[in-house]
Amino acid sequence: MGRRPARCYRYCKNKPYIKSRYLRGVPEPKIRIFDVGNKRAGVDVFPCVVHMFSDEREQLSSEALEAARIACNKYLTKYAGKDSFHLRIRAHPYHVLRINKMLSCAGADRLQTGMRHAFGKPQGVVARVKIGQILMSVRCKKAHVETTIEALRRAKFKFPGRQKIVISKKWGFTKYNTAEYAQMRREGTLITDGNQAKYVAKRGRLVVPEEKDE
Repeated sequence: MGRRPARCYRYCKNKPYIKSRYLRGVPEPKIRIFDVGNKRAGVDVFPCVVHMFSDEREQLSSEALEAARIACNKYLTKYAGKDSFHLRIRAHPYHVLRINKMLSCAGADRLQTGMRHAFGKPQGVVARVKIGQILMSVRCKKAHVETTIEALRRAKFKFPGRQKIVISKKWGFTKYNTAEYAQMRREGTLITDGNQAKYVAKRGRLVVPEEKDE
C-alpha cells in the first residue's frame, strides 16, 4: 500500500501530535540532513542570503522537504559549485500523521466499510508551517544570487500551496543588516563565530583616566 497524496494531510486540522513515550512506533522522517553545501564557511565568506517562505498555513511532509532539498542542492552544485553556497532547511517535521489501514486484497469489499473517524496508526511525520515562515535559506556570494533564486524556484514545485522567494537584507544567517554588519565589524563590536557573528558588549574593567597636572 503506497503513501496517500499530500492533499489528504495538507491542512492543519487538529492539535500537534508528536512522538513521545505514549506514542511509540513512529517512522523516522525521510529528511535527515538539514545543512548542505559549504556549511563550514565562515560568516564573512557568504554575504548574501535568499529565503523561501510559505504563503499558506499548511503541513509539509518530510518526503517533500527531502525532495526540495535534493532538487535545490543538485541545481546549485551544477551551476554554482559545491563550495559556493550553504543551504539550510528551516522547517522541521515533528507532527505525526495517522492512517486507518484497510484490507485491499480481492474479495475484501465487505471489510472496507470501517468505523468512521477511526483513530489510526502512525504513518509519517510532517512540518506544520505558518504564513511567512521560512522553509529554506541559502547563503551565497553576490555573483550566485540569480542561480540561487532559480534553484529555490525549482524546489518550490516539491511543495503544495504557495511559496515566495525573497532576497534578504541581512548579512548571511546573522540578524544584522549588511551595512550595520560591516560597520560593527570595523568598530570591533562583532566577532565571527562559525557562520554566525557574536556581539561584544562594552563591559569589563573600568579604566580610570589619568589626572592631568594643572
